[in-house]
Amino acid sequence: MTTPALLLIAHGSRDPRHAAAVAALVREVRARRPGLEVATAYLDHCAPRIPQVVGRLAEAVAVPLLLNRAFHAKHDIPAALRAAGSRLPVADVLGPSPLLLTALDRRLAEAGLAVGSPAVRARTGVVLAAAGSSDPAADAATRAVAAEWRRTRGWAAVEVAYASAAGPRVPDALAALRAAGAERTAVAPYLLAPGLLPDRIAEAAAGADVLAGVLGPAPEVAALLLERYDAARTAAPSLAA
Repeated sequence: MTTPALLLIAHGSRDPRHAAAVAALVREVRARRPGLEVATAYLDHCAPRIPQVVGRLAEAVAVPLLLNRAFHAKHDIPAALRAAGSRLPVADVLGPSPLLLTALDRRLAEAGLAVGSPAVRARTGVVLAAAGSSDPAADAATRAVAAEWRRTRGWAAVEVAYASAAGPRVPDALAALRAAGAERTAVAPYLLAPGLLPDRIAEAAAGADVLAGVLGPAPEVAALLLERYDAARTAAPSLAA
Protein backbone atom coordinates (compact mmCIF):
# COMPACT_ATOMS: atom_id res chain seq x y z
CA MET A 1 0.00 0.00 0.00
CA THR A 2 1.27 3.46 -0.84
CA THR A 3 1.87 5.90 1.97
CA PRO A 4 -0.98 8.43 2.12
CA ALA A 5 -0.09 12.06 1.62
CA LEU A 6 -0.36 14.62 4.37
CA LEU A 7 -2.81 17.30 3.27
CA LEU A 8 -2.17 20.35 5.41
CA ILE A 9 -5.29 22.52 5.56
CA ALA A 10 -4.56 26.11 6.58
CA HIS A 11 -6.97 28.98 7.06
CA GLY A 12 -5.42 31.40 4.59
CA SER A 13 -4.97 35.16 4.72
CA ARG A 14 -4.65 38.14 2.41
CA ASP A 15 -1.34 38.83 4.18
CA PRO A 16 1.44 37.16 2.15
CA ARG A 17 3.38 36.42 5.34
CA HIS A 18 0.73 33.85 6.23
CA ALA A 19 1.35 31.68 3.16
CA ALA A 20 5.11 32.15 3.56
CA ALA A 21 4.93 30.80 7.12
CA VAL A 22 2.84 27.82 5.98
CA ALA A 23 5.35 27.08 3.22
CA ALA A 24 8.22 27.21 5.72
CA LEU A 25 6.34 24.82 7.99
CA VAL A 26 5.78 22.41 5.08
CA ARG A 27 9.52 22.45 4.37
CA GLU A 28 10.18 21.56 8.01
CA VAL A 29 7.69 18.66 7.84
CA ARG A 30 9.28 17.34 4.64
CA ALA A 31 12.73 17.53 6.18
CA ARG A 32 11.52 15.43 9.12
CA ARG A 33 9.77 12.85 6.95
CA PRO A 34 11.64 12.56 3.60
CA GLY A 35 9.60 10.81 0.97
CA LEU A 36 6.23 11.77 2.47
CA GLU A 37 4.09 13.73 0.04
CA VAL A 38 2.94 16.93 1.73
CA ALA A 39 0.30 19.05 0.02
CA THR A 40 -1.27 22.31 1.16
CA ALA A 41 -4.80 23.63 0.73
CA TYR A 42 -6.46 26.74 2.13
CA LEU A 43 -9.95 27.47 3.38
CA ASP A 44 -9.96 31.07 2.26
CA HIS A 45 -7.99 33.90 0.65
CA CYS A 46 -5.04 31.81 -0.59
CA ALA A 47 -4.63 29.24 -3.33
CA PRO A 48 -4.88 26.37 -3.84
CA ARG A 49 -8.27 25.70 -2.26
CA ILE A 50 -9.38 22.28 -1.04
CA PRO A 51 -11.25 21.23 -4.23
CA GLN A 52 -8.15 22.01 -6.29
CA VAL A 53 -5.99 19.64 -4.26
CA VAL A 54 -8.02 16.65 -3.07
CA GLY A 55 -8.80 15.42 -6.57
CA ARG A 56 -5.16 14.78 -7.38
CA LEU A 57 -4.38 12.87 -4.17
CA ALA A 58 -4.93 9.13 -4.41
CA GLU A 59 -4.80 8.71 -0.63
CA ALA A 60 -4.29 11.33 2.02
CA VAL A 61 -4.89 12.38 5.60
CA ALA A 62 -6.17 15.92 6.10
CA VAL A 63 -4.38 17.67 8.98
CA PRO A 64 -5.86 21.01 10.08
CA LEU A 65 -3.36 23.73 10.85
CA LEU A 66 -5.47 24.85 13.79
CA LEU A 67 -4.81 25.10 17.50
CA ASN A 68 -8.34 24.56 18.84
CA ARG A 69 -11.51 22.71 17.88
CA ALA A 70 -13.56 25.78 17.05
CA PHE A 71 -15.79 26.65 14.07
CA HIS A 72 -13.17 26.04 11.37
CA ALA A 73 -12.37 22.56 12.67
CA LYS A 74 -15.94 21.56 13.50
CA HIS A 75 -17.70 22.98 10.46
CA ASP A 76 -15.64 24.70 7.76
CA ILE A 77 -13.11 21.97 7.01
CA PRO A 78 -15.61 19.06 7.01
CA ALA A 79 -17.98 21.10 4.84
CA ALA A 80 -15.23 22.02 2.37
CA LEU A 81 -14.14 18.40 2.09
CA ARG A 82 -17.73 17.23 1.55
CA ALA A 83 -18.26 19.90 -1.10
CA ALA A 84 -15.16 18.64 -2.88
CA GLY A 85 -16.54 15.11 -2.85
CA SER A 86 -13.82 13.95 -0.48
CA ARG A 87 -14.05 11.44 2.35
CA LEU A 88 -10.49 11.85 3.56
CA PRO A 89 -9.83 11.06 7.21
CA VAL A 90 -9.28 14.26 9.18
CA ALA A 91 -6.70 14.44 11.96
CA ASP A 92 -7.24 16.19 15.26
CA VAL A 93 -6.29 19.84 15.72
CA LEU A 94 -2.86 20.60 17.12
CA GLY A 95 -3.78 21.73 20.60
CA PRO A 96 -3.41 20.96 23.35
CA SER A 97 0.03 19.37 23.33
CA PRO A 98 3.24 19.60 25.36
CA LEU A 99 5.00 20.28 22.06
CA LEU A 100 3.14 23.56 21.74
CA LEU A 101 4.33 24.62 25.19
CA THR A 102 7.89 23.88 24.11
CA ALA A 103 7.35 25.90 20.94
CA LEU A 104 6.07 28.82 23.04
CA ASP A 105 9.19 28.55 25.21
CA ARG A 106 11.33 28.57 22.06
CA ARG A 107 9.78 31.78 20.76
CA LEU A 108 10.20 33.52 24.11
CA ALA A 109 13.84 32.45 24.27
CA GLU A 110 14.40 33.76 20.75
CA ALA A 111 12.93 37.08 21.89
CA GLY A 112 15.57 37.31 24.61
CA LEU A 113 13.89 35.86 27.69
CA ALA A 114 16.07 33.47 29.73
CA VAL A 115 13.47 30.72 29.68
CA GLY A 116 15.93 28.14 30.99
CA SER A 117 16.35 29.98 34.30
CA PRO A 118 13.87 28.95 37.04
CA ALA A 119 14.54 32.25 38.81
CA VAL A 120 13.65 34.26 35.71
CA ARG A 121 10.49 32.24 35.16
CA ALA A 122 9.43 32.74 38.78
CA ARG A 123 9.66 36.53 38.32
CA THR A 124 8.01 36.66 34.90
CA GLY A 125 4.33 36.85 34.09
CA VAL A 126 3.28 35.80 30.60
CA VAL A 127 0.32 36.71 28.45
CA LEU A 128 -0.83 33.86 26.24
CA ALA A 129 -2.34 35.91 23.43
CA ALA A 130 -4.76 33.89 21.31
CA ALA A 131 -7.12 34.75 18.48
CA GLY A 132 -10.24 34.17 20.54
CA SER A 133 -13.36 32.33 19.50
CA SER A 134 -17.13 32.50 19.77
CA ASP A 135 -16.96 28.85 20.83
CA PRO A 136 -16.75 28.69 24.66
CA ALA A 137 -15.08 25.27 24.51
CA ALA A 138 -12.26 26.63 22.37
CA ASP A 139 -11.59 29.50 24.76
CA ALA A 140 -11.73 27.08 27.68
CA ALA A 141 -9.10 24.96 25.94
CA THR A 142 -6.85 28.01 25.61
CA ARG A 143 -7.24 28.77 29.30
CA ALA A 144 -6.32 25.16 30.09
CA VAL A 145 -3.15 25.55 27.99
CA ALA A 146 -2.25 28.66 29.98
CA ALA A 147 -2.78 26.85 33.28
CA GLU A 148 -0.67 23.91 32.17
CA TRP A 149 2.09 26.19 30.92
CA ARG A 150 2.27 27.92 34.27
CA ARG A 151 2.14 24.65 36.20
CA THR A 152 4.88 22.93 34.23
CA ARG A 153 7.22 25.92 33.77
CA GLY A 154 6.86 27.81 37.03
CA TRP A 155 5.94 31.20 35.58
CA ALA A 156 4.89 33.83 38.11
CA ALA A 157 1.53 33.86 36.33
CA VAL A 158 0.03 33.23 32.91
CA GLU A 159 -2.93 35.30 31.76
CA VAL A 160 -4.95 34.71 28.59
CA ALA A 161 -5.79 37.55 26.23
CA TYR A 162 -7.67 37.57 22.94
CA ALA A 163 -7.10 39.56 19.77
CA SER A 164 -10.70 39.18 18.64
CA ALA A 165 -14.07 38.16 20.07
CA ALA A 166 -14.60 38.99 23.75
CA GLY A 167 -11.84 40.19 26.09
CA PRO A 168 -9.68 40.36 27.99
CA ARG A 169 -7.27 42.17 25.69
CA VAL A 170 -3.49 42.18 25.99
CA PRO A 171 -3.26 45.44 28.01
CA ASP A 172 -5.82 44.05 30.49
CA ALA A 173 -3.80 40.86 30.89
CA LEU A 174 -0.54 42.80 31.36
CA ALA A 175 -2.18 44.90 34.05
CA ALA A 176 -3.41 41.74 35.81
CA LEU A 177 0.11 40.28 35.75
CA ARG A 178 1.61 43.40 37.31
CA ALA A 179 -1.15 43.50 39.92
CA ALA A 180 -0.29 39.89 40.77
CA GLY A 181 3.33 40.90 41.44
CA ALA A 182 5.13 39.89 38.26
CA GLU A 183 8.44 41.76 38.02
CA ARG A 184 8.72 41.26 34.25
CA THR A 185 6.08 40.64 31.62
CA ALA A 186 6.14 38.82 28.30
CA VAL A 187 3.57 38.35 25.56
CA ALA A 188 3.51 35.05 23.67
CA PRO A 189 1.19 34.87 20.64
CA TYR A 190 -0.67 31.55 20.56
CA LEU A 191 -0.98 31.84 16.79
CA LEU A 192 0.51 29.90 13.91
CA ALA A 193 1.24 32.52 11.26
CA PRO A 194 1.69 36.26 10.85
CA GLY A 195 -1.23 38.43 9.87
CA LEU A 196 -3.81 40.89 11.15
CA LEU A 197 -4.35 39.35 14.59
CA PRO A 198 -0.64 38.90 15.43
CA ASP A 199 -0.06 42.50 14.35
CA ARG A 200 -2.89 43.58 16.63
CA ILE A 201 -1.32 41.66 19.51
CA ALA A 202 2.11 43.16 18.84
CA GLU A 203 0.69 46.69 18.88
CA ALA A 204 -1.15 46.02 22.13
CA ALA A 205 1.98 44.50 23.71
CA ALA A 206 3.92 47.77 23.65
CA GLY A 207 4.00 47.83 27.45
CA ALA A 208 5.50 44.33 27.82
CA ASP A 209 9.18 43.66 28.46
CA VAL A 210 9.31 40.83 25.90
CA LEU A 211 7.24 40.07 22.80
CA ALA A 212 7.64 36.63 21.22
CA GLY A 213 7.03 35.74 17.61
CA VAL A 214 4.21 33.55 16.35
CA LEU A 215 4.70 29.79 16.49
CA GLY A 216 5.14 29.54 12.73
CA PRO A 217 7.48 26.83 11.43
CA ALA A 218 8.82 25.88 14.86
CA PRO A 219 10.27 22.34 14.86
CA GLU A 220 7.78 21.35 17.54
CA VAL A 221 4.85 22.38 15.33
CA ALA A 222 6.20 20.27 12.46
CA ALA A 223 6.66 17.30 14.78
CA LEU A 224 3.11 17.75 16.08
CA LEU A 225 1.65 17.82 12.56
CA LEU A 226 3.32 14.48 11.87
CA GLU A 227 2.09 13.14 15.20
CA ARG A 228 -1.49 14.05 14.30
CA TYR A 229 -1.05 12.59 10.80
CA ASP A 230 0.25 9.30 12.18
CA ALA A 231 -2.58 9.02 14.71
CA ALA A 232 -5.28 9.68 12.09
CA ARG A 233 -3.67 7.29 9.63
CA THR A 234 -3.59 4.53 12.22
CA ALA A 235 -7.20 5.17 13.17
CA ALA A 236 -8.47 5.02 9.57
CA PRO A 237 -9.19 1.37 8.65
CA SER A 238 -8.36 1.87 4.97
CA LEU A 239 -4.99 3.47 5.78
CA ALA A 240 -3.84 1.55 8.84
CA ALA A 241 -1.97 -1.18 6.95
